[in-house]
Amino acid sequence: MLEAIALARPPMLAPTGLTLHSGQLVGVIGPNGAGKTTLLRALAGLSRGPGTVRLDGQPFVPHPRRLAWLPASRDAVWPIQAGALVQLGLGPAAAPDPAAVAAALAACDAAALAARPVNQLSTGERARVLLARALVARPAWLLLDEPIANLDPGHRLDVMALLAAEAANGNGGRGAGVVMALHDLDLARRCDRLLLINGGAVIADGPPGNVLSPDNLARIFGVEASNHGWIRANFDVSFSRDQQVRLPESDDGLRFEPS
Repeated sequence: MLEAIALARPPMLAPTGLTLHSGQLVGVIGPNGAGKTTLLRALAGLSRGPGTVRLDGQPFVPHPRRLAWLPASRDAVWPIQAGALVQLGLGPAAAPDPAAVAAALAACDAAALAARPVNQLSTGERARVLLARALVARPAWLLLDEPIANLDPGHRLDVMALLAAEAANGNGGRGAGVVMALHDLDLARRCDRLLLINGGAVIADGPPGNVLSPDNLARIFGVEASNHGWIRANFDVSFSRDQQVRLPESDDGLRFEPS
């Protein structure tokens, strides 16, 4: 069990209390700038601020087998081979484990990339290698910031299936706790639980069918479902003559108002 007690990172994250259970795939959704990354980084112990994080009732102490963090950035400038990068996920003092590295790369459909420098890979290829680095130590918890970003449709489905398998109990799963930020609302429905964040606060928490309600979709994301996919919700954005918006002055001193 991973607990956040009055966890806050002003001004991006309001005081937040959460209890997350292993054996679940938890999606963190919300518009750009809502606080998703801030929450994940705070849970991972990567930022300082008010509040406490506990793992199984004890203060959280980072360790590769307790928790792995996957950042949203896919940047790589160091020409390290992909296999060596994945090895780093076992910890700085870990003995080489070629079998674990190979298994993690294979799970992410990146086995063929093992000997290639990561700075010469495509963004999607680096994304799969970095996910393998997060998986290699088989940590009890995975905190993943947009793990399906930059991936083609097939690999997005593969990664969602892989993470669901990591969280599953039985049938080859190991009951890990998986918490991932994502923007794909269709794939978010495959999670066991969703946390909807807006304005630095968790405003909905529960099964996808409840969190992705028409009201939340329209109010928070400004979209609604249609027979042709997602469309913009039908908001009235017109201005009446007595509701004109004042805009800043232009360089020549003129002011512009909607007509």
